[in-house]
Amino acid sequence: METSISLDQTLFQLGATSISLGAVLFMAGFITILVVIFAIIAVMRAARMRLVAEIQAEDRARDAEARMGEILKSQSEMQGRMQTMAELFGSRQAELNQSIRERLDGMTTRIGQTMTDQTKSTHENLAKLQERLAVIDTAQNNIQTLAGQVVQLQAILANKQTRGAFGQARMEAIIADGLPQGAYEFQATLSNGSRPDCVVRMPNGAANLVIDAKFPLEAWNAIRESETLEGKKIAAAQFRRDIEIHIRDVAEKYLINGETQDTAFLFVPSESVFAEIHENFEGVIQKAHRSRIVIVSPSLLMLSIQVIQAVLKDVRMREQAHLIQGEVIRLMEDVGRLDDRVRRLQTHFSQANKDIDDILVSSSKVTKRGQKIEALEFAEAPVGEVAKTPDPARSAASTTGQLRLRVVDGEE
Repeated sequence: METSISLDQTLFQLGATSISLGAVLFMAGFITILVVIFAIIAVMRAARMRLVAEIQAEDRARDAEARMGEILKSQSEMQGRMQTMAELFGSRQAELNQSIRERLDGMTTRIGQTMTDQTKSTHENLAKLQERLAVIDTAQNNIQTLAGQVVQLQAILANKQTRGAFGQARMEAIIADGLPQGAYEFQATLSNGSRPDCVVRMPNGAANLVIDAKFPLEAWNAIRESETLEGKKIAAAQFRRDIEIHIRDVAEKYLINGETQDTAFLFVPSESVFAEIHENFEGVIQKAHRSRIVIVSPSLLMLSIQVIQAVLKDVRMREQAHLIQGEVIRLMEDVGRLDDRVRRLQTHFSQANKDIDDILVSSSKVTKRGQKIEALEFAEAPVGEVAKTPDPARSAASTTGQLRLRVVDGEE
């Protein structure tokens, strides 16, 4: 049994439309033709693009060759210009080298002199350093000697006369170290016949400052040695009475109106004793304050002496003010000369910069003249005339003369 297929046979329904086999075959053939046409168009377009690319490559090669020729030509021109500039700069470089050598020679001479002076100064400083080291060695030996003598301090303080001499010696050492000779006097006699341990002469005609170095150490030692509370109270009362009597004596003997200051110093040769007095004997401090007596320790006395030293130094500086002013004027004159020399040096540097700028201007003019010479066009000989053979020497001489004239005219 054979089955026949008709082109009008319906293959499937698409909505209300029936799709037959013939329509499907027609659409497939149409699509195949379109694909073949598109393939042919793509192949033709690719061939056209390759042709255009080849043409563009040939154009680029020709442009590259032309540019290379121009570059080679420019390079040859540049070499000629560079040679001319090299000769010009060579002459300028020789002059600059000569100037630099002269300046370096002068600078070398000055540096050598400076090094000689520095060497001499270094030797002097080393000699001074050796002297100071010798002084330090001597001081170290003195310190060792003093360390051995500290053991004898208690025995010295046990004796009243020796103790008084010790306190006065310490006071004298502090004053002698802090004040110049003539600004103080030990054991000076006042107008009332009393002799304080030290009198400090104040500047500007002011009254003298009196310093007393006596101190009732027996009562203080009694306080330290008492073991019972009652004994300490008795010793403290005795110490208070002794020191108040001493404060009254100092105020009555050493405070003289118009001759001494309104305040006197009572020197205590121990920092620990000074601290104990301020901590446990406030009444004694108030009594001394009312009597215009200042109790000072070694550190406070040293500080006071430093203040007096500063006052004396200020007075001496005021006395020497005219000398200081003259030195300042001479210093300003030296500064003015230094400023003038620096300005002259700046002028030299400015002139050197101007010379370099002129060289660059001349180089630019030479370059422009070379470009004009390259652009010259020589006229051809008329027809019928016999061209004469030019003489190379005369042509070169004529051209050189014309160039020189043109360069001179251009610079003017």
